Amino acid sequence: MIAYETRLGKIDISEAYLSKLIGHEVTSCFGVVGMVPSNNRQRIFSKLYKNDPIDTGIKVIGNTDSIIVELHIVVTYGMNINAIAASITEKVKYIVKEATGITVEKVIVKIDGIKE
Repeated sequence: MIAYETRLGKIDISEAYLSKLIGHEVTSCFGVVGMVPSNNRQRIFSKLYKNDPIDTGIKVIGNTDSIIVELHIVVTYGMNINAIAASITEKVKYIVKEATGITVEKVIVKIDGIKE
């Protein structure tokens, strides 16, 4: 939970909210086929449910000053991976800053698969 005080009151932002916000943005990027579970909890949920939750493959670490986002994705075969990673990085930084006001220090994009 990321919490900070403003002149209007206290704001609490959960990591689940950030993961879902980022998941919607990443899965809408051109060339991204899907997300891959990044930890055991996500692997268990992906086995139990037919549809993967939108926050699969996303890890958020940080505090009110800045956060670090780690993504595990599957890309389309034949796509430029550098262009996809750059696009994802810019989109994630923009959407988190606009929605929450928190700066994204680093976005780590891990390509865990390629699909045709």
